[in-house]
Amino acid sequence: MIFQETKLPGVFEIQLQTIADERGFFARTWCRDEFQAHGLSGALVQCSLSFNNKKGTLRGMHYQAAPHAESKVVGCNRGEIYDVVLDLRPHSPAFKKWIAIVLTAEKRNMVYVPEGCAHGFLTLADNCEVSYRMSEFFHAEYARGIRWNDPAFQIQWPAKVEVISDRDRAYPDFKII
Repeated sequence: MIFQETKLPGVFEIQLQTIADERGFFARTWCRDEFQAHGLSGALVQCSLSFNNKKGTLRGMHYQAAPHAESKVVGCNRGEIYDVVLDLRPHSPAFKKWIAIVLTAEKRNMVYVPEGCAHGFLTLADNCEVSYRMSEFFHAEYARGIRWNDPAFQIQWPAKVEVISDRDRAYPDFKII
């Protein structure tokens, strides 16, 4: 795997290194030692999958609060998504800044989202499948979110949001606690 740090500290785009032959290819998608060698969490306790029928589906911006904060690795197994990471770490030099990476099934790229960052995505095609590898179990009482269009962050989405859950639409304006 090739780890490329983004302008947000601790957020990495990860490219797979494929080994191809007449059968197709093989690639490693997770290695605790490689993640730890880059200063990233090597913990892996839960994997999840989200399927999104329609182009223009937005999921996010989600995170889990302490003491159950989680890091995650997100990839797009089918289709194409505009993936956004928002830095909510108060002592980070990138506090309240965000980055976006287009993740596609063809590129087989992933993003590492550290603890203290919110994550969300917008589907750029129909029938997108998104995989998650998390460092912490899901705890509903610690689940939090930031509204996708909160003026405090001015996230620039590349297309119209067509489908969004009531919960994701209704998060209040961001306030520093």
